[in-house]
Amino acid sequence: MTTETPHHDVSCHCGTVKLRVRLADGFNTIRRCTCSYCRMRGAIAVSAKLADLEIVQGEENLTLYQFGSKTAKHYFCKTCGIYTHHQRRSDPTQFGINVACIEGVSPFDFPEVEVTDGVSHPSDTGAGTRIAGVLRYIPND
Repeated sequence: MTTETPHHDVSCHCGTVKLRVRLADGFNTIRRCTCSYCRMRGAIAVSAKLADLEIVQGEENLTLYQFGSKTAKHYFCKTCGIYTHHQRRSDPTQFGINVACIEGVSPFDFPEVEVTDGVSHPSDTGAGTRIAGVLRYIPND
């Protein structure tokens, strides 16, 4: 794990799986995706390099889900079912970290989150990543 940026503690809902991560560019990489899986999962993810994620506890309790091209690797806690992170299909040198699992952070902390077009995934089209829209959270006063 590199030491240029501060680390964040990450855990599943039940606390069985614990990770420590350094984010690639702070929270500037937050995003959602329109692919069939991400639409159903509904998580906001932030990027980290593979070398910047350490499993502190519960590695044996992680389960893996893959579909389609089987390039992306989605990890979940076997006990509580919470998705903690995934190895990205768009960039297999990175993990996407579930923002809701980062200690002290909520998906509702971000008023706007870009949504990438995962239906027309760059790995399928050969084009660059396309922004499909923006997800907005406007709290009631």
